Amino acid sequence: QVQLVESGGGAVQPGGSLKLSCAASGSIFRVNAMGWFRQAPGKERELVATIRTNGNTNYADSVKSRFTISRDNAKNTVHLQMDSLNSGDTAVYFCYADLEVVGQFGRIEESDDYWGQGTQVTVSA
Repeated sequence: QVQLVESGGGAVQPGGSLKLSCAASGSIFRVNAMGWFRQAPGKERELVATIRTNGNTNYADSVKSRFTISRDNAKNTVHLQMDSLNSGDTAVYFCYADLEVVGQFGRIEESDDYWGQGTQVTVSA
């Protein structure tokens, strides 16, 4: 069993900051990438930012220069520092991980995508 547990969501005024964190736990053999996606009401889930084990990052154009993703490989944890927030950032933010897990009889399973439950971020005056 693998769990992704998110924390740090909430409400903030435009121009404010929030930091999201996500910890992966369970029968994890290898973490290939972690990151964040978001889904606003009536819209599809979209990429926010991802970070690979080697440190390579990928950001959505809409958050570049405002958001910073970081990762603690030893703790299987990913963070998203969000600055200069605006109303367009209001959404449910989902933690994402590309994992290889230890399956039945100790077999290493092929990498797969895992998701957290989501945390609400609301930017409003």
